[in-house]
Amino acid sequence: MTHSPGEFKPSRRDMLRPIEYVGGSAIAAIFTGAIVLMVTRDWTMSLIVTGGVFIVVLVVLALLAMAVKPDASESAELGGDDADHDAGGEPGSEPPAH
Repeated sequence: MTHSPGEFKPSRRDMLRPIEYVGGSAIAAIFTGAIVLMVTRDWTMSLIVTGGVFIVVLVVLALLAMAVKPDASESAELGGDDADHDAGGEPGSEPPAH
């Protein structure tokens, strides 16, 4: 089933996915910040480490999410068929030489 660009409505899971990334980053940052606070008893260092870990984990999760290849249903939503089908080749075959 094809949709025009104006008709696409993301699912609830798609809408909540960024919150999962931020939540996971926050959990990792709070955990690391608590460990640093217990070891050093220095609030300034704990806050700096907490902020740094939050940013690093958030960026890494975002990069990993972009690296995932979309499955068939996501490809259909993004633009239809693969370039392999448009070129007349079979999926997984080598592109024609020029």
